[in-house]
Amino acid sequence: MRTSIATVCISGTLEQKMLACAKAGFDGIEIFEQDLTVSAMSPEEVKALADRLGLTLDLFQPFRDFEGVDAATLAANLARAEAKFKLMGRLGIDTILLCSNVGTATINDDALFAAQIRELGLLAAAYGVKIAYEALAWGTFVNTYLHSWRLVELVDLPNVGLCLDSFHILSRGDDPAGIETIDAEKIFFVQLADAPVLSMDILSWSRHYRVFPGEGGFELDTFMGHLVRSGYDGIVSLEIFNDVFRQSNVERTAVDGMRSLIWLQDLTCTLLGDGAQGHPLGIRALPEAQRPDGFDYAEIRTEDPEAVAGMLAQLGFTFRGQHRRKPVTLWSAGAARIIINTQRSRGITAEVSGFGIQIPDAALATERASALQAPAVPRHHTPDEQPLHGIAAPDDTEVFFGTSAAQPPWAVEFGHPHTTETGLITGIDHINLAQPWQAFDESVLFYTSTLNLAARPGTEVPSPMGLVRSQVLRTDDGAVRLALNIVPHGLENTTDRALRYPEHIALHTDDIFALARRAASAGMEFLAVPKNYYEDLAARFGLDAPTLAQLAELNLLYDRDEHGEFLHFYTETVGTMFFEVVQRRGGYDGYGAPNAPVRLAAQFERNRAMQY
Repeated sequence: MRTSIATVCISGTLEQKMLACAKAGFDGIEIFEQDLTVSAMSPEEVKALADRLGLTLDLFQPFRDFEGVDAATLAANLARAEAKFKLMGRLGIDTILLCSNVGTATINDDALFAAQIRELGLLAAAYGVKIAYEALAWGTFVNTYLHSWRLVELVDLPNVGLCLDSFHILSRGDDPAGIETIDAEKIFFVQLADAPVLSMDILSWSRHYRVFPGEGGFELDTFMGHLVRSGYDGIVSLEIFNDVFRQSNVERTAVDGMRSLIWLQDLTCTLLGDGAQGHPLGIRALPEAQRPDGFDYAEIRTEDPEAVAGMLAQLGFTFRGQHRRKPVTLWSAGAARIIINTQRSRGITAEVSGFGIQIPDAALATERASALQAPAVPRHHTPDEQPLHGIAAPDDTEVFFGTSAAQPPWAVEFGHPHTTETGLITGIDHINLAQPWQAFDESVLFYTSTLNLAARPGTEVPSPMGLVRSQVLRTDDGAVRLALNIVPHGLENTTDRALRYPEHIALHTDDIFALARRAASAGMEFLAVPKNYYEDLAARFGLDAPTLAQLAELNLLYDRDEHGEFLHFYTETVGTMFFEVVQRRGGYDGYGAPNAPVRLAAQFERNRAMQY
């Protein structure tokens, strides 16, 4: 499949955008007119740079407010268009995007629309230009793709066809199945955009909240399935208007866009089944996606290993040994394994630096991740050590693929084979990772595509630091759960301890009261929960006095839904991480979201107090 991306999607100068798109692996680009207007490069220089980079210049866009006008306005529009056709000749671009009129149309008449577009088409033909007509979802008179198709049929010129844009079709709730009824040779261009499902006017939604495929709520695999079955064999491009993308690192955003197209092709192949890759569009499947079986380990990087080790011992973890040649130690409790790594840790008090995933075929998982342009994280190993296959997430978290086994092969490198003992802690329930505001959508796509996790509906939680947006990614059976929390804007690199957003590792137990008492007797300090919380708890759930007293004594938090109960507590924060211990009763499958504001406020107060 030939891929392209509109320059409006990403930040930087036109030259920087072109370099980033080529590096990410796109076949071509759409030139957004404003990017050319403000560029220091001449059209000839843009064309020469594209040639050197191996990029095709696929579309000049947009040309607006043309049809449905009076005679005088039409004459001015044709003169304006002719100037653009001449400019396109200098660029070497043969297709222009014509958007349905949203600003100057005053006459609602399909015959007039077709006649005026036909005049434009005849003028364009003299310059060797094709016109891709697109129905904008907020067009004054033309706002559906099937309406635009009827007009193209009425125009009846070989150089006038359609541009199909997934946002303009799906944002209105239109059925994309009609794409299969369109003559594929008259589909001149296709643009893709995803978007979160929001209740707002379509224009604002489009201009600020589009995202790459897989980062929103549209069923783009269904859209692509109809496109594939139509027989279309042209370019599939990305056109994303997003405030965050246009402020983010240009190279990373370009890679994120390419990853989304690679992932969408794979989803579409799965949807279409056998023969999916035999269609003219040439979509390709990825190496098979596998369901992770569980967490292999969680890794903490620190320059002060004793601070973390002390907390693990208080929670009931057992020291399993130091790696035979690295400053790395292993601790375990039940099926939970924690690695404490002091390599490359100068200045790091403590942070969650990575985790391992148990998966049936680590090599195949690595191959899939590589195809999705996930950067590799090599770890040196000697011939007698277990090789680890690792990738780096957008927030620099290191993810390693391991064997699905109760006793991981690498454990022998810490002195003796690890055995899964019985105890109060049974395993890792979930890992919570803080995401920079500009990498949140990128991270969601990264983890869903490379780890085969499903995104659950997001939530927003108030905190003294600002509103925290949270997204859970998980396997269907809950064996692997990640919670991604976006760091409030401006706090990513703060030196203010009270404003640092912490990450955590959540451990599962079947008896949280016994575990909390044991940890307390071992000297563990829990995050203090305010008394007001327990008064509110009594009002909300009608818990009896003895139960409330036990919860308050141990700083335990509580939640309940129609499926079961959830009890949990938090340790104090060390560096930018802490531990959570959870107990799920019955069929409770959430994360105690109503308690998150309590935790965030308590951590804020604790950190602020430690500054003075």
